[in-house]
Amino acid sequence: MQGFINLNKPFGWTSHDCVAKVRKLLRLKRIGHAGTLDPAATGVLPIAVGKATRLLQYLPGEKAYKATIRLGVRTTTDDLQGEIITSQPSPELDLAEVKTALSQFLGKIEQIPPIYSAIQVEGKRLYDLARQGETVEVPARTVEIFSIEVLDWRRGEFPELDVAIACGSGTYIRAIARDLGTVLNTCGTLAALTRTQSSGFNLTASLTLSELETQLQAGTFQPTPPDVALQHLPSVNLPDISAQKWCQGQRITLTPEIAGKVRVYQAENRFLGIGELQDGVLIPQMVFEPIS
Repeated sequence: MQGFINLNKPFGWTSHDCVAKVRKLLRLKRIGHAGTLDPAATGVLPIAVGKATRLLQYLPGEKAYKATIRLGVRTTTDDLQGEIITSQPSPELDLAEVKTALSQFLGKIEQIPPIYSAIQVEGKRLYDLARQGETVEVPARTVEIFSIEVLDWRRGEFPELDVAIACGSGTYIRAIARDLGTVLNTCGTLAALTRTQSSGFNLTASLTLSELETQLQAGTFQPTPPDVALQHLPSVNLPDISAQKWCQGQRITLTPEIAGKVRVYQAENRFLGIGELQDGVLIPQMVFEPIS
């Protein structure tokens, strides 16, 4: 079996937990995932099965989330799973002020990831360093926020804001919650998070672990074909002789006026792998299905 599973990750599970469960259900070792989700987050977690694990690096990076931000609270982890370190009632905040502040987060921004995150500094995970009580300087990095839509606003001593966020890979929604509080002269933390889109997969078409298990028991489960998950890449079709040469690692001269990563097919229907077009030359990047 090879392909992708659009998994709806449950609350409280790590991404590794989900991979381990899918390995057990499918009785396969070669399982991987794209885009780690925190245990407290739910939603889309793309799972690669079999040789499709080699295609994870080529999936689109765009993601979308539905988040609840609680203002007036700051925690050690920038979400409600951590210890509260600041509690500052902010009943004076209004939605107009919040919307103005949110506009500062659109486009390419510099973001400092949460201290409790999987980012490595000098070969060590930040969350490991934080648990050991070590203080490290977390380097800022550039991320891109495509849109932020306000879904709901609830006033009170600790106001809550529901937002839909579309962003590029590497964005921490916890950091947006934290930094929004700072911009509003209070503090903020992430109260809830659901990923609605990731790597070309969306929440409405996702499967829970229970649904996956039921389909497997009924013999009706079919993974998403490997190349279907790569529809964001243009495609090229090779005649039989050229296809065989390409699978053997040879470069093929083509005329398409495109450049960059492409899906490569033999006779329009057999997916062979990923290539890169440079100045009319198709260079093998990853041969997925060699021709015998």
